[in-house]
Amino acid sequence: MTIPVYLDCDTGIDDSLALLYLLRSPQVALRGIGSVHGNIDAAQAARNTLDLLALAGADVPVAVGLTDPRAGTYAGGAPDVHGDNGIGGVALPPAAREPAAGSAAEMLVRLAAEHPGELEVLAVGPLTNLAAALDLDPGLPAKVRRVVVMGGAAQTSGNVSAVSEANIHNDPEAAAAVVKAPWEVLLVPLDVTMRNRFTEEDQAALLESGDPAAKAVGAMLDQYFDFYQGVYGDRGCALHDPLAAALLVGEVRATRAPAVPVVVDATRGPGRGQTLCDLRHQRGGPVDVPGAHVRVVLETDRPLGPLLRARLAGGAR
Repeated sequence: MTIPVYLDCDTGIDDSLALLYLLRSPQVALRGIGSVHGNIDAAQAARNTLDLLALAGADVPVAVGLTDPRAGTYAGGAPDVHGDNGIGGVALPPAAREPAAGSAAEMLVRLAAEHPGELEVLAVGPLTNLAAALDLDPGLPAKVRRVVVMGGAAQTSGNVSAVSEANIHNDPEAAAAVVKAPWEVLLVPLDVTMRNRFTEEDQAALLESGDPAAKAVGAMLDQYFDFYQGVYGDRGCALHDPLAAALLVGEVRATRAPAVPVVVDATRGPGRGQTLCDLRHQRGGPVDVPGAHVRVVLETDRPLGPLLRARLAGGAR
Protein backbone atom coordinates (compact mmCIF):
# COMPACT_ATOMS: atom_id res chain seq x y z
CA MET A 1 0.00 0.00 0.00
CA THR A 2 1.27 3.46 -0.88
CA ILE A 3 0.34 6.78 0.67
CA PRO A 4 -1.25 9.27 -1.77
CA VAL A 5 0.45 12.60 -1.07
CA TYR A 6 -0.03 16.21 -2.12
CA LEU A 7 3.12 18.28 -1.53
CA ASP A 8 2.91 22.06 -1.07
CA CYS A 9 6.35 23.69 -1.24
CA ASP A 10 8.35 26.87 -1.84
CA THR A 11 11.08 24.90 -3.55
CA GLY A 12 14.35 25.93 -2.01
CA ILE A 13 17.21 23.70 -0.96
CA ASP A 14 15.67 21.71 1.90
CA ASP A 15 12.44 21.45 -0.11
CA SER A 16 14.54 19.83 -2.85
CA LEU A 17 15.94 17.33 -0.36
CA ALA A 18 12.42 16.52 0.81
CA LEU A 19 11.08 16.17 -2.73
CA LEU A 20 13.85 13.80 -3.77
CA TYR A 21 13.35 11.79 -0.56
CA LEU A 22 9.64 11.40 -1.37
CA LEU A 23 10.42 10.34 -4.94
CA ARG A 24 12.84 7.70 -3.67
CA SER A 25 10.44 6.36 -1.02
CA PRO A 26 8.42 3.35 -2.21
CA GLN A 27 5.80 4.04 0.47
CA VAL A 28 4.70 7.24 -1.30
CA ALA A 29 2.57 7.93 -4.35
CA LEU A 30 3.13 11.62 -5.03
CA ARG A 31 -0.08 12.71 -6.75
CA GLY A 32 0.52 16.42 -7.14
CA ILE A 33 2.68 19.34 -6.09
CA GLY A 34 1.70 22.95 -5.52
CA SER A 35 4.17 25.83 -5.40
CA VAL A 36 3.91 28.73 -2.99
CA HIS A 37 5.82 31.87 -2.06
CA GLY A 38 8.46 31.73 0.64
CA ASN A 39 12.06 30.88 -0.18
CA ILE A 40 11.33 32.15 -3.71
CA ASP A 41 8.23 33.33 -5.58
CA ALA A 42 5.63 30.73 -6.54
CA ALA A 43 6.43 30.75 -10.28
CA GLN A 44 10.15 30.11 -9.70
CA ALA A 45 9.31 27.49 -7.08
CA ALA A 46 7.20 25.67 -9.69
CA ARG A 47 10.03 25.88 -12.24
CA ASN A 48 12.56 24.55 -9.71
CA THR A 49 10.17 21.69 -8.94
CA LEU A 50 9.56 20.77 -12.58
CA ASP A 51 13.27 20.83 -13.40
CA LEU A 52 14.18 18.65 -10.42
CA LEU A 53 11.38 16.20 -11.22
CA ALA A 54 12.66 15.89 -14.80
CA LEU A 55 16.21 15.30 -13.59
CA ALA A 56 14.89 12.61 -11.23
CA GLY A 57 12.90 10.95 -14.01
CA ALA A 58 9.55 11.61 -12.33
CA ASP A 59 6.31 12.79 -13.91
CA VAL A 60 4.23 14.50 -11.23
CA PRO A 61 1.86 17.38 -12.04
CA VAL A 62 2.91 20.75 -10.61
CA ALA A 63 0.47 23.65 -10.14
CA VAL A 64 1.50 27.22 -9.49
CA GLY A 65 0.13 28.57 -6.25
CA LEU A 66 0.01 31.96 -4.60
CA THR A 67 2.95 34.35 -4.46
CA ASP A 68 1.36 36.88 -2.12
CA PRO A 69 0.34 36.05 1.46
CA ARG A 70 -3.22 36.62 2.61
CA ALA A 71 -2.26 39.99 4.08
CA GLY A 72 0.37 42.02 2.27
CA THR A 73 2.67 41.14 -0.61
CA TYR A 74 5.56 38.79 -1.32
CA ALA A 75 8.59 39.91 0.70
CA GLY A 76 11.29 38.86 -1.76
CA GLY A 77 12.25 35.39 -0.56
CA ALA A 78 15.41 34.31 1.23
CA PRO A 79 18.34 34.72 -1.18
CA ASP A 80 20.85 34.76 1.68
CA VAL A 81 19.68 31.27 2.66
CA HIS A 82 18.65 29.63 -0.62
CA GLY A 83 20.31 31.76 -3.30
CA ASP A 84 18.79 34.06 -5.89
CA ASN A 85 17.00 31.21 -7.73
CA GLY A 86 15.99 29.35 -4.56
CA ILE A 87 18.27 26.36 -5.23
CA GLY A 88 21.68 27.69 -4.35
CA GLY A 89 22.43 29.17 -7.76
CA VAL A 90 22.50 25.69 -9.33
CA ALA A 91 21.25 25.71 -12.93
CA LEU A 92 19.17 22.59 -13.50
CA PRO A 93 18.50 21.36 -17.05
CA PRO A 94 15.19 22.94 -18.05
CA ALA A 95 12.28 20.53 -18.09
CA ALA A 96 10.11 20.30 -21.17
CA ARG A 97 6.94 20.18 -19.07
CA GLU A 98 5.04 23.29 -18.04
CA PRO A 99 2.89 23.72 -14.92
CA ALA A 100 -0.52 22.09 -14.88
CA ALA A 101 -3.67 24.10 -15.53
CA GLY A 102 -5.40 25.53 -12.50
CA SER A 103 -4.09 26.71 -9.15
CA ALA A 104 -2.38 24.74 -6.40
CA ALA A 105 -5.47 25.19 -4.19
CA GLU A 106 -7.68 23.75 -6.92
CA MET A 107 -5.30 20.81 -7.31
CA LEU A 108 -5.48 20.06 -3.59
CA VAL A 109 -9.28 20.19 -3.56
CA ARG A 110 -9.45 17.89 -6.59
CA LEU A 111 -6.98 15.34 -5.17
CA ALA A 112 -8.84 15.25 -1.86
CA ALA A 113 -12.04 14.45 -3.75
CA GLU A 114 -10.26 11.73 -5.74
CA HIS A 115 -8.74 10.14 -2.61
CA PRO A 116 -11.36 10.77 0.11
CA GLY A 117 -10.05 9.98 3.57
CA GLU A 118 -6.70 8.80 2.17
CA LEU A 119 -4.82 11.84 0.91
CA GLU A 120 -2.00 13.14 3.10
CA VAL A 121 -0.89 16.74 2.70
CA LEU A 122 2.73 17.73 3.29
CA ALA A 123 3.16 21.49 3.59
CA VAL A 124 6.77 22.69 3.81
CA GLY A 125 6.26 26.36 2.91
CA PRO A 126 3.87 29.09 3.99
CA LEU A 127 0.31 27.78 4.29
CA THR A 128 -1.27 30.23 1.82
CA ASN A 129 -2.41 27.58 -0.66
CA LEU A 130 -3.93 25.41 2.06
CA ALA A 131 -5.93 28.35 3.41
CA ALA A 132 -7.09 29.12 -0.14
CA ALA A 133 -8.17 25.49 -0.56
CA LEU A 134 -10.22 25.77 2.64
CA ASP A 135 -11.90 28.83 1.12
CA LEU A 136 -12.72 26.83 -2.03
CA ASP A 137 -14.03 23.81 -0.11
CA PRO A 138 -14.90 24.33 3.57
CA GLY A 139 -15.55 20.57 3.74
CA LEU A 140 -11.96 19.78 2.79
CA PRO A 141 -10.81 18.70 6.29
CA ALA A 142 -13.23 15.74 6.24
CA LYS A 143 -11.69 14.49 2.99
CA VAL A 144 -8.02 14.68 4.03
CA ARG A 145 -6.45 12.02 6.20
CA ARG A 146 -3.77 14.24 7.73
CA VAL A 147 -1.82 17.46 7.20
CA VAL A 148 1.88 17.42 8.06
CA VAL A 149 3.29 20.93 8.44
CA MET A 150 6.92 21.91 8.75
CA GLY A 151 6.58 25.08 10.73
CA GLY A 152 6.53 26.86 14.03
CA ALA A 153 8.54 26.91 17.22
CA ALA A 154 6.98 25.43 20.33
CA GLN A 155 9.59 25.60 23.10
CA THR A 156 12.48 27.20 21.23
CA SER A 157 13.22 30.50 19.55
CA GLY A 158 12.15 31.37 16.03
CA ASN A 159 14.40 31.82 13.03
CA VAL A 160 12.84 35.02 11.65
CA SER A 161 11.99 36.75 14.91
CA ALA A 162 12.47 35.82 18.53
CA VAL A 163 9.32 33.70 18.38
CA SER A 164 8.38 33.04 14.75
CA GLU A 165 9.55 30.42 12.25
CA ALA A 166 9.79 31.38 8.57
CA ASN A 167 6.93 29.32 7.10
CA ILE A 168 4.47 30.59 9.67
CA HIS A 169 5.92 34.10 9.74
CA ASN A 170 5.50 34.53 5.98
CA ASP A 171 1.71 34.14 6.24
CA PRO A 172 0.38 34.06 9.81
CA GLU A 173 -3.20 34.61 8.65
CA ALA A 174 -3.08 31.48 6.50
CA ALA A 175 -1.40 29.46 9.24
CA ALA A 176 -4.05 30.55 11.75
CA ALA A 177 -6.79 29.32 9.39
CA VAL A 178 -5.05 25.99 8.79
CA VAL A 179 -4.47 25.11 12.45
CA LYS A 180 -8.02 26.16 13.31
CA ALA A 181 -9.61 23.94 10.64
CA PRO A 182 -10.93 20.60 11.98
CA TRP A 183 -8.41 18.22 10.41
CA GLU A 184 -5.59 16.24 11.94
CA VAL A 185 -2.40 18.27 11.84
CA LEU A 186 1.11 17.07 12.67
CA LEU A 187 3.20 20.16 13.36
CA VAL A 188 6.96 19.64 12.91
CA PRO A 189 8.59 22.70 14.48
CA LEU A 190 12.14 24.02 14.84
CA ASP A 191 12.35 22.19 18.17
CA VAL A 192 13.08 18.96 16.28
CA THR A 193 14.19 20.10 12.82
CA MET A 194 17.17 22.04 14.18
CA ARG A 195 18.42 18.88 15.90
CA ASN A 196 18.61 16.96 12.63
CA ARG A 197 21.54 17.90 10.42
CA PHE A 198 23.38 17.09 7.21
CA THR A 199 27.19 17.21 7.19
CA GLU A 200 29.93 17.65 4.62
CA GLU A 201 30.27 13.85 4.55
CA ASP A 202 26.60 13.57 3.62
CA GLN A 203 27.05 16.16 0.90
CA ALA A 204 30.05 14.27 -0.48
CA ALA A 205 27.97 11.09 -0.68
CA LEU A 206 25.36 12.91 -2.79
CA LEU A 207 27.99 14.46 -5.05
CA GLU A 208 29.60 11.06 -5.61
CA SER A 209 26.26 9.38 -6.30
CA GLY A 210 25.37 8.04 -9.73
CA ASP A 211 22.00 9.77 -9.44
CA PRO A 212 22.02 13.11 -11.32
CA ALA A 213 19.25 14.53 -9.13
CA ALA A 214 21.16 13.64 -5.96
CA LYS A 215 24.29 15.28 -7.40
CA ALA A 216 22.34 18.43 -8.18
CA VAL A 217 20.93 18.64 -4.66
CA GLY A 218 24.41 17.99 -3.29
CA ALA A 219 25.65 21.01 -5.25
CA MET A 220 22.83 23.14 -3.87
CA LEU A 221 24.03 22.42 -0.33
CA ASP A 222 27.06 24.69 -0.70
CA GLN A 223 24.80 27.75 -0.39
CA TYR A 224 22.86 26.22 2.50
CA PHE A 225 26.04 25.23 4.35
CA ASP A 226 27.40 28.76 3.96
CA PHE A 227 24.33 30.15 5.69
CA TYR A 228 24.24 27.55 8.46
CA GLN A 229 27.90 28.00 9.30
CA GLY A 230 26.79 31.19 10.99
CA VAL A 231 24.15 29.25 12.93
CA TYR A 232 26.02 26.10 14.01
CA GLY A 233 29.62 27.27 13.76
CA ASP A 234 30.58 24.61 11.21
CA ARG A 235 29.53 23.58 7.72
CA GLY A 236 26.32 21.62 7.66
CA CYS A 237 22.61 22.39 7.63
CA ALA A 238 19.33 21.72 9.36
CA LEU A 239 16.94 19.21 7.80
CA HIS A 240 13.65 21.04 8.21
CA ASP A 241 11.51 19.85 5.30
CA PRO A 242 13.05 16.35 4.97
CA LEU A 243 12.20 15.62 8.61
CA ALA A 244 8.54 16.47 8.00
CA ALA A 245 8.60 14.21 4.94
CA ALA A 246 10.17 11.33 6.88
CA LEU A 247 7.56 11.67 9.63
CA LEU A 248 4.80 11.50 7.03
CA VAL A 249 6.34 8.39 5.47
CA GLY A 250 6.85 6.80 8.89
CA GLU A 251 10.57 6.10 8.58
CA VAL A 252 11.11 8.51 11.44
CA ARG A 253 8.57 8.32 14.24
CA ALA A 254 7.52 10.90 16.79
CA THR A 255 8.15 9.64 20.31
CA ARG A 256 6.76 12.76 21.96
CA ALA A 257 3.99 14.50 20.06
CA PRO A 258 1.07 15.48 22.28
CA ALA A 259 -2.19 16.73 20.80
CA VAL A 260 -2.62 20.20 22.26
CA PRO A 261 -4.44 23.45 21.47
CA VAL A 262 -2.41 25.56 19.03
CA VAL A 263 -3.12 29.06 17.82
CA VAL A 264 -1.07 31.34 15.58
CA ASP A 265 -0.49 34.97 16.47
CA ALA A 266 -1.62 36.97 13.43
CA THR A 267 -1.48 40.34 15.17
CA ARG A 268 0.90 43.11 14.11
CA GLY A 269 2.84 43.08 17.37
CA PRO A 270 6.18 41.49 18.29
CA GLY A 271 4.56 38.08 18.61
CA ARG A 272 3.40 37.97 14.97
CA GLY A 273 3.88 34.50 13.54
CA GLN A 274 4.32 32.75 16.86
CA THR A 275 2.81 29.27 17.23
CA LEU A 276 1.30 29.25 20.71
CA CYS A 277 1.29 25.58 21.73
CA ASP A 278 -0.44 24.91 25.04
CA LEU A 279 2.10 22.57 26.67
CA ARG A 280 1.18 23.34 30.27
CA HIS A 281 0.29 19.74 31.12
CA GLN A 282 3.24 17.99 29.48
CA ARG A 283 5.84 18.04 32.24
CA GLY A 284 5.15 14.48 33.33
CA GLY A 285 5.10 13.06 29.80
CA PRO A 286 2.96 13.38 26.68
CA VAL A 287 -0.70 14.01 27.46
CA ASP A 288 -3.30 14.50 24.73
CA VAL A 289 -5.70 17.34 25.48
CA PRO A 290 -9.29 16.25 24.73
CA GLY A 291 -10.57 17.80 21.53
CA ALA A 292 -7.15 18.98 20.35
CA HIS A 293 -6.39 18.06 16.75
CA VAL A 294 -2.85 19.42 16.34
CA ARG A 295 0.02 17.16 17.39
CA VAL A 296 3.27 18.99 18.08
CA VAL A 297 6.39 16.91 17.50
CA LEU A 298 8.89 17.48 20.29
CA GLU A 299 11.04 14.33 20.07
CA THR A 300 11.74 11.67 17.42
CA ASP A 301 13.10 8.14 17.56
CA ARG A 302 16.15 8.40 15.29
CA PRO A 303 18.38 10.95 13.58
CA LEU A 304 17.33 11.68 10.02
CA GLY A 305 20.74 12.38 8.48
CA PRO A 306 21.94 8.80 7.92
CA LEU A 307 18.54 7.68 6.58
CA LEU A 308 18.30 10.62 4.19
CA ARG A 309 21.83 10.10 2.94
CA ALA A 310 21.22 6.41 2.26
CA ARG A 311 17.90 7.07 0.54
CA LEU A 312 19.22 9.82 -1.75
CA ALA A 313 22.73 8.57 -2.45
CA GLY A 314 21.40 5.10 -3.15
CA GLY A 315 19.64 6.31 -6.30
CA ALA A 316 16.20 5.53 -7.64
CA ARG A 317 13.93 3.02 -5.95
